[in-house]
Amino acid sequence: MGGLSLWHWLIVLVIVVLVFGTKRLGNVGKDLGEAVKGFKKGVRDGDEDKPSAQLRDERRDETRSGENTSADSGRQDDRTPR
Repeated sequence: MGGLSLWHWLIVLVIVVLVFGTKRLGNVGKDLGEAVKGFKKGVRDGDEDKPSAQLRDERRDETRSGENTSADSGRQDDRTPR
């Protein structure tokens, strides 16, 4: 008794078609389909805006190559926790 059977849904569908008409329901379906397509395109285009590669950090490159000067070696790096 709690669930709706197939016959209940068919009766609801017939009433909706009688109230709104097929033309208006077709327009609603078309608008809904265009909205979904626009949303998918927006999500797909949003991924292309992100940079694909990381920018280089010149300070990190200098420390890896061993080009530190004696003045830099005594200074504590800003990125290390204290």
